Amino acid sequence: MFVDHVAPGSAVHFTVPEGWARTTTHGVTTYTDKYNSISIEVRPAKRPPTVASARRVDVPEIRRSVASFQGGPITEVTRQHGSAVHLAYLMDSAPNPVTGKVVRDAVERFEFWHAGEEAILTLAGPQGADNVDPWQIVSDSVQWR
Repeated sequence: MFVDHVAPGSAVHFTVPEGWARTTTHGVTTYTDKYNSISIEVRPAKRPPTVASARRVDVPEIRRSVASFQGGPITEVTRQHGSAVHLAYLMDSAPNPVTGKVVRDAVERFEFWHAGEEAILTLAGPQGADNVDPWQIVSDSVQWR
């Protein structure tokens, strides 16, 4: 079951699986369950993101901030409530605090824009996991109300 949430300090609504743990740090709200995570950040943006701006600005920023970045396709996609720039990439997870185990994550990042705000939705889970349907539900749910 999925439940509605609102990104803190915004009018951005989206759904997440019920029962996932929630944390907010530096304006990014993250929901986690085992090795899967859903993060959302809403910030001011004068212009909508484009595939070109994602390549020029976002990819270098992501490359600097995640372990073992491996870039994938960058495209414009249509979701239920509008279009978004979609970035797919691989990265290493943070080590598990108990076991030290690192997992190779497949990441789907969606950059939505509306009226001077950008909502960045980042979905991550172990590479090879079947997250296609849940990630579709979550990315289709993003909307300003």
